[in-house]
Amino acid sequence: MTQRRILVVAHAHRDDTVEAALRIVGALRRGGAVPILHPEDRAELAAVAPALADVPLLDHDVPLDDVDLAIVLGGDGTILRAAELVREGTAPVLGINMGHVGFLAEIERDDMDEAVRRAIAGEYEVEERLALSVKVRDRLGEVVYETWALNEASVEKDMPGRMIELVLEIDGRPLSSFGADGCVIATPTGSTAYGFSAGGPVIWPSVQAIAVVPVSAHALFSRPLVVGPEHAVALEVKGGIAGSGVLWCDGRRSHPLPAGARVTVRRAEKPVRLARLHPAVFTDRLVRKFQLPVHGWRGPTGTMMTDAVSILPLSGGDA
Repeated sequence: MTQRRILVVAHAHRDDTVEAALRIVGALRRGGAVPILHPEDRAELAAVAPALADVPLLDHDVPLDDVDLAIVLGGDGTILRAAELVREGTAPVLGINMGHVGFLAEIERDDMDEAVRRAIAGEYEVEERLALSVKVRDRLGEVVYETWALNEASVEKDMPGRMIELVLEIDGRPLSSFGADGCVIATPTGSTAYGFSAGGPVIWPSVQAIAVVPVSAHALFSRPLVVGPEHAVALEVKGGIAGSGVLWCDGRRSHPLPAGARVTVRRAEKPVRLARLHPAVFTDRLVRKFQLPVHGWRGPTGTMMTDAVSILPLSGGDA
């Protein structure tokens, strides 16, 4: 049987994450799998945990195409980074929540031993999430930047105290022009992140859609929009006093947007792959992560619930 090669993505910023990395690496080795670290992660972790100094390196010792799975220790930001690291490969991402909200994480830290066992055995399903393809063109129409996003692409003002003037386009046709702090174009995965904070709708992960959410827009028509994944959304940066901005994708990759720049967003051909150990119950995930009030719910059995936590599993769920 071929040894499973599993990338461990973790940072050294918190003691509990370092301890978890040591625990995961040890469990993988005992289970006959090959743990792998990104060079930057190994350098940081080995500085405080020398036992990790001999873990094989991604790309140096093990090519990305040979990685079977990525186990991520952290919050949503770390999981987004892991998705970026494995983007050109086929390894799905399994998140273990070490943060606070952790919408993208599959399980909580208390369940990591069982998660490792199942990861080694390959006992998980792979869920494919819609991702965004993002292109920036200059005023001459030349593509000057290309990237992707799992959560959202946001066009934002680059100077405090002033708005950015945008023209919104759907499928090559202008829809609205407005001044705003920015505009968020989000996937269902990102609908509970920046899009939610900006007043956008929560979109169930099973729904294939793209949300367009203006941020603090000064316009009559500035409500959030939801379009199908076959549609192309574009934002043009108008000239004038508020004639520049910045593009951010997943809060990790940015590019300046001078006056006349055009950002086109459409569904990416390649989705993001998430490893799932448990059946998806997105409603429970929303209640738990946002601490929503559900007291008094009777449900199909007619038994009133008085404790929201009692209806939720300790692990699993969807995001």
